[in-house]
Amino acid sequence: MEKSQAFEESGARKGRLTGVLALATLVSVFGSSFQYGYNVAVINSPSLHMQRFYNQSYFDRYGKYMDSSFQTLLWSLTVSMYPLGGFFGSLMVAPLVNNLGRKGTLLFNNIFSIIPAILMGTSKASKSFEIIIFARIIVGVCAGLSSNVVPMYLGELSPKNLRGAIGVMPQLFITIGILIAQIFGLRKVLANDRGWPLLLGLTGIPAVVELIFLPFFPESPRYMLIQKGNEVGARAALKRLRGVDDVDGEIEEMRLEDQSEKAEGRLSVQNLCSFRSLRWHLITVVVLNMGQQLSGVNAIYYYADSIYRSAGVKENDIQYVTVGTGSVNVFMTIAATAIIEKAGRRLLLLMGFAICCIACLILTASLNLQDSIDGMSYLSIVCIIVYVIGHAVGPSPIPYVITTEIFRQSSRPAAFMVAGSVHWICNFFVGLIFPFLERGIGEYSFIIFGIICLLTFVYIFIIIPETKNKTFLEISQILAKRNTMEIQVDKEQLRRGKDNREREAMKSTKF
Repeated sequence: MEKSQAFEESGARKGRLTGVLALATLVSVFGSSFQYGYNVAVINSPSLHMQRFYNQSYFDRYGKYMDSSFQTLLWSLTVSMYPLGGFFGSLMVAPLVNNLGRKGTLLFNNIFSIIPAILMGTSKASKSFEIIIFARIIVGVCAGLSSNVVPMYLGELSPKNLRGAIGVMPQLFITIGILIAQIFGLRKVLANDRGWPLLLGLTGIPAVVELIFLPFFPESPRYMLIQKGNEVGARAALKRLRGVDDVDGEIEEMRLEDQSEKAEGRLSVQNLCSFRSLRWHLITVVVLNMGQQLSGVNAIYYYADSIYRSAGVKENDIQYVTVGTGSVNVFMTIAATAIIEKAGRRLLLLMGFAICCIACLILTASLNLQDSIDGMSYLSIVCIIVYVIGHAVGPSPIPYVITTEIFRQSSRPAAFMVAGSVHWICNFFVGLIFPFLERGIGEYSFIIFGIICLLTFVYIFIIIPETKNKTFLEISQILAKRNTMEIQVDKEQLRRGKDNREREAMKSTKF
């Protein structure tokens, strides 16, 4: 009894949030995830000024203005090139993280932020709207890489009892990036004829910050030990991250994970799709990422002003309502960070998709009735805010955490490559077709989003287990049962490792 208690107390000490872990998290999420969110929302507020620039540039070249259909198409491309770049970035995840490491990939990725920041910032001076569209593809590559590599990096740095809370941090900084873009996008700030190129170019600043500070923090210990065989480096990194010298327990757990998947080797996407033991793992990340993106959240971010205009909000008030929505998003993501380790991943996902489904259905009705019933425009705004709350507590942050947790080291890069590709293809699809969908069926667009939320809710309820406070190996063993497979580990090695850790814990309590 005393041995067990001592062992638990030793594990609790190792699971604390140290200064190195906190700073590594802040630098990586600000340098990468913040940019993702910033570029999602940055072109919403200045859209009218940018479209006038497109039209004027076209007139200066050809002596005539664009027709409305071509202008709508051109703007849809401007919006949707960002997620298309994200798709290309996702395809680069596995080869880069396997060869450059998690931290090395994040440092390399800043190239895809600094170059487009310069291009977008100088687009008006060069009188070229094509530069903006091209730059949106490149900065999308940056987002595609960062949205997959940052959760992977942080998940591998974190102790299991903090993995959920730290795993939500990328999404928190995505929402902060969205909010900052909305604040800078106020007409009195930068969303005007003179300021919008600077608004687009500011995305390069977080990249510079990350380039300066991230080299001072450790690479993923799991990557160093399992993929590179560098136990000395992994042990040194763990000591810095945990703030203690005794890291034998985690080193042993990594060895067991390594031993259990030796036969698999490093998995490619093709191997991942063909392994029966990973079938439900793969289906789960595909469904979660499709549900996250096809639920309509990015339609709201990309076209927030247009949606509020349809809801009857006064033109001058739209920008402030948009900022208010972004603030709610940040606040609720902070709430999700605080409760994820207590409530668990599964419950927050179920709650989030249920709230989004109900909000979409009521929003459809309120938009449809606003011309005949007074006050419906206010109900529409409330529905959008409630939708954002629902998405922020579950569907937005938790798919990244789940993807990190349900795959082991050999399959994690390929899994993030698949998850990211699905994420960005769906994001591209929504960004491209929503203006035409809104023009074609109007308020009934949100019924489609509501149905997708409902179907995702059903899948989560039936299939996805709770993963909080479990090791990567334990989670894999739970899901393997759904595949009617068993993950084999050396039980004698497991017993010896546990005995060694308990002896070390007993030693530490004597002093």
